[in-house]
Amino acid sequence: MGTERLYCERLEAGLWAEPLNAISNLAFFLAAWLTWRAARSSKGNGAGIRWLVALMVAIGTGSTLFHTFATTWARILDLAPIMIFQLSFLWLYGRRVIRWGPVATGALLVAFVAAVSVSRHFPDILNRSLLYAPGFVCNVGLGLYHSYTGKQARLVLLAAAGLLTVALVFRTIDMAICPYVPAGTHFLWHLLIPFVLYLAVRALLPNLTEDS
Repeated sequence: MGTERLYCERLEAGLWAEPLNAISNLAFFLAAWLTWRAARSSKGNGAGIRWLVALMVAIGTGSTLFHTFATTWARILDLAPIMIFQLSFLWLYGRRVIRWGPVATGALLVAFVAAVSVSRHFPDILNRSLLYAPGFVCNVGLGLYHSYTGKQARLVLLAAAGLLTVALVFRTIDMAICPYVPAGTHFLWHLLIPFVLYLAVRALLPNLTEDS
């Protein structure tokens, strides 16, 4: 990562330079456990859901590594599971809830990857939070579809979108408020995002059809 400062909390090198950003990742493991418990009693407790739970654990692990080691390899381990989770969720939702074919669902994934790739070229916009704009748009869009079509857990995806909005605000303002809140607000992003993922999977669980 070099000398670039990405978060209010990191003022120096060292494994414990971001204690709040590191410890707050425990929320991912809690959310993964809650999701696993919910899935156990659900008809959707299949390989796809177990994969999403495993990715939640991977996200928490990667983020912890990045906010302690703060290296390039740790940053990859931080970002990759997030991207894979989003793509996996879109695939499961498209194939087993909307009932799209593999071509239509695959096209959605390609469009999503393209949008994320474009957003990466504008790191100065919204404190690098533009990277999550495609996920936010998909969350809102699927939430509206979920509600309008009367799916089970009808409003849960919209609740996830609302929580994601708050989380994005905390992520975006982190560097701007360093003079006023030295610890920053990035750790609040860590505390909220796991439960965005939890709500997303909870909305998925009661609506799963048989594997295609």
